[in-house]
Amino acid sequence: MNAFRPPRRRLTLIAASCLLYVGAIVIARRRGYNFGARTVVRCRRGHIFTTIWIPGASLKALRLGWWRVQWCPIGGHWTLVAPVRTTTINDAERHDADTHHDLWLP
Repeated sequence: MNAFRPPRRRLTLIAASCLLYVGAIVIARRRGYNFGARTVVRCRRGHIFTTIWIPGASLKALRLGWWRVQWCPIGGHWTLVAPVRTTTINDAERHDADTHHDLWLP
């Protein structure tokens, strides 16, 4: 028996967690949410901007489940932000989001 081989139960939990994570991403994408380097988000005050949103990872924000505490570049305040379905915003809001980015570096 190899001392460095993790127990089967641990491997099963890791595999189940990965499948759950991937499943959540697939469901969110099917519901109209986009993730990546140019994700449209809305802050609690209604400002719309783009940010880097990688599910399960956070470079410049504090993750709180579906939301993140992040700096809003439009209002100049710390706030909760959440991704926006791209199908629910109009062309003017999309243009605003494309012209307002948060910082690219943490």
